[in-house]
Amino acid sequence: MKVITVPKGKKIYFASDNHLGAPTAKASMPREKKFVQWLDTIKHDAEAVFLLGDLFDFWFEYKYVVPKGFTRVLGKLAELSDQGIKIHFFVGNHDLWMNGYFEEELGISVYHQPEEFTFNATSFFIGHGDGLGPKDKGFKRLKKVFTNSFFKWLYRWIHPDIGVRFAQYLSVKNKVISGDEDVKFLGNDKEWLVQYCHKKLEEKHRDYFVFGHRHLPLDIALNDQSKYINLGDWITHFTYGVFNGNELSLKKLEF
Repeated sequence: MKVITVPKGKKIYFASDNHLGAPTAKASMPREKKFVQWLDTIKHDAEAVFLLGDLFDFWFEYKYVVPKGFTRVLGKLAELSDQGIKIHFFVGNHDLWMNGYFEEELGISVYHQPEEFTFNATSFFIGHGDGLGPKDKGFKRLKKVFTNSFFKWLYRWIHPDIGVRFAQYLSVKNKVISGDEDVKFLGNDKEWLVQYCHKKLEEKHRDYFVFGHRHLPLDIALNDQSKYINLGDWITHFTYGVFNGNELSLKKLEF
């Protein structure tokens, strides 16, 4: 359990699923600039920023190579980090191949699994959301391959010009960033992350469960004291979360 004190006048911000680089670097540039502008507007009162994965449509760190591009957003994150704003990054299913670059170069904490936090007296369970819940068994098997150290070692032997381009091609071809399954609300009884939250509540109470991955802005009461918040995305909805020291709410970008 990690504890963060939110002083009066300060806030904690949440965002997820930018998928920068998709469907092409040029096409995603306006989204990147908009996201950087948003980071600029929140830095005056941000105590911390939580990025809940899929910031990039593909990210793979070789030993001495990181993917080309994303200079604006990386520079802005470095600026916020240098100013003392703590940034927490939860890897998504598109950018899970991180290997120290964010920590060493940008001072960002990186998480590969959901984590529990307490902000003031409010408890949070936070993660990207992929592979959780009762379904998605095919992806769960595939994720075990993606995260296997031997297969990651093999992939590093592929020249980055080939490996990165091939992964980007597969991502766009399979419509992973905007597939139909990610934009339809299934109903509270069928939403697998809602089911997952209810299961976790059987273990212990949490005030908020916060995830991305679904590309839908959702604010669902799990019971009288707990909520599930899905942050939406920065492709269609341009939504984000704000915790003001007492409660968490979803907001939509206004510029």
